[in-house]
Amino acid sequence: MSLSSQFTDSSNRGAGFMPNSPHSSTPAAPGTAANYSPRLCNEDLAPTRDQNWSWYNIFSFWMSDVHSMGGYVVAASFFTLGLASWQVLLCLLAGICIVQLCANLVAKPSQMTGVPYAVVCRQAFGVFGANIPAVIRGLIAFAWYGIQTWLASNALMLVSLKFWPGLAALTHTSWFGLSQLGWICFATMWLLQAMVFWHGMNAIKRFIDVAGPAVYVVMGALAGWIVYKTGFDGISFTLASKALSGSEQVWQMITATALVVSYFSGPLLNFGDFSRYAKSMGEVRRGNRWGLPFNFLLFAIVTVVIVSGTQSLFGRMITDPIETASMVGNDLAVALGLLTMITATIGINIVANFVSPAFDFSNCSPQKISFRTGGMIAAVGSVLLTPWNLFQSPELIHYTLDVLGACIGPLFGILLADFYLIKRSQISVDDLFNDTPQGKYWYHGGFNPKAIAALLPAVAVGLAISFTPSLHMVANFSWFIGAALGAGIYRWVARDEVARRGTQGYARSTALQEE
Repeated sequence: MSLSSQFTDSSNRGAGFMPNSPHSSTPAAPGTAANYSPRLCNEDLAPTRDQNWSWYNIFSFWMSDVHSMGGYVVAASFFTLGLASWQVLLCLLAGICIVQLCANLVAKPSQMTGVPYAVVCRQAFGVFGANIPAVIRGLIAFAWYGIQTWLASNALMLVSLKFWPGLAALTHTSWFGLSQLGWICFATMWLLQAMVFWHGMNAIKRFIDVAGPAVYVVMGALAGWIVYKTGFDGISFTLASKALSGSEQVWQMITATALVVSYFSGPLLNFGDFSRYAKSMGEVRRGNRWGLPFNFLLFAIVTVVIVSGTQSLFGRMITDPIETASMVGNDLAVALGLLTMITATIGINIVANFVSPAFDFSNCSPQKISFRTGGMIAAVGSVLLTPWNLFQSPELIHYTLDVLGACIGPLFGILLADFYLIKRSQISVDDLFNDTPQGKYWYHGGFNPKAIAALLPAVAVGLAISFTPSLHMVANFSWFIGAALGAGIYRWVARDEVARRGTQGYARSTALQEE
C-alpha cells in the first residue's frame, strides 16, 4: 500500500452518515463503516458523506455563537475593567481574530475526515483515551447550557410579566435560587431547545441560518432607538466605570482580549463537529472570516453604542440587554425584541452546548448512547448544576471563564500539536475506528500515555492558577497557559515519534532517489 493511500484525502472517507440524515438507512459499502469496530462507531460518529455546508452555513454558525445574550453580557462586562468604549471594541476585535486563526486550525482534521471532534481526538489520545477529552468537553457543556437557558428564560419572564402582570405573584418564593415563574420559564426554554435538537443536524442547520440574522434586526433597532432618544452627543466612546493609568489600561486591554478567547474556547474546541460538514477548507475559512472578525466587529459596535447610550438615557450604565430592551416604551416592540433574543440564545445553546456533548458522550459508548441521547444527558445535567448561580456578576463571569479555559486550553494545544507537529497533517480514517492492537491509534490498550501525561500537568497548573488568589491577574490567561503547556509538554514527550517520522521520511526519499 502506498503512503498516500494510508492517509485521508477527499476520496477515501468511510461511508458515514449525518445524524438523522436521509442516508441513515443506506447500507455501508464494503471496506468502510461496515468494518469499523462497533465499540467505536455508530451512524453519528462515522465519516459523513454529506459535506454540503457552504461558507454561509459556517457564517451562520458563528452568528448564532456571537449574537447571544451571553456574548453581549461578557462584552459589556468589560466596562467594569475601567476601559473606554473604543478600547473595549479594540479588545473584542483582537480577541476574535485570535479565535479565527484557531478555528481555521482546529477545523482542518474534521473537514478532511468528515468525523466529529471526539473521533479526531482518537489520533492523539488513543481510540479509548479520546473519551477523556470528550467527557471534559461534555461536562463543560453542562454549565454553559444551563447559563444560556437561564439568560433566555429571563427574557421570557419579562415578556410574560409585560402582558400578564398577575404572574408577579409567582416571583415571591424561590427554589434553589429561582422563583416559581423562573422555573416555569426555564423549563419552557429547556423544552423548546430540546425540540429543535431532537430533529437532528438538518433542522439545526436551518435554525441557525435564521437565528443569527434575526438578532441583527433587533440589536440594530435597539441601538437606533437609543441614538434617537439621546442623540449622537449622548453616545460616549470614552465612557469608563473607573479611572486607570496608562499602564493599567494596557494591562486591562490585554486581559480583556484573553477573556474573549476564553469565552469562545468551548465552541472553538469542538468546531470540528460542524466543519466536518463543510464542502472544503476554503468554504470554512471564508465562513470564519465573515462570521468572526467582520460579524463580530458589527456586533461589538452595536454593543458599545447600546451600553454607552444607557448611561445618558437612564443615568446608569446597563450591561444586561434584557433590562435595556424592557425599557422600550412600546410593549409590542419589547416582546418582539426579547423573543428574538430568546431565539438567538437557543441558537448558540444548540450549536455550542447540545451538539458537542451529543457527539462526545456518544463517543464513550457508541452502541448505547446515540447523538440524541448524548445531547439530552447534557441538558439534564445542566439543570442539576443550577448554573444561574455562576453568572450573577461580572467578577463571577470572568472567574468562570478562567476555570473553563484551564480545562479547554490543554486539550486544544495537545490536539493541534499532535495533528500539525507530530502527525504532520496526516490522519488515517480507518484506524480511528480500529480497536485492535494493529491500529495506528491503539497505542497502549487504546490509550496514549504521552497525551495523558501532557494533559494532567497542564490542567493542574491552570486550575492552581485559577484558585490561587495571589495569581489572580495571571488567571485571566488560563486558556493560553493551558494551550501552551499542553502543546509544549506533548511535543516534548512525543519527540521520539517526531524523530522516527523524520527518519522514515528520509529513508523513503533515499529509496526514491535510488530508483
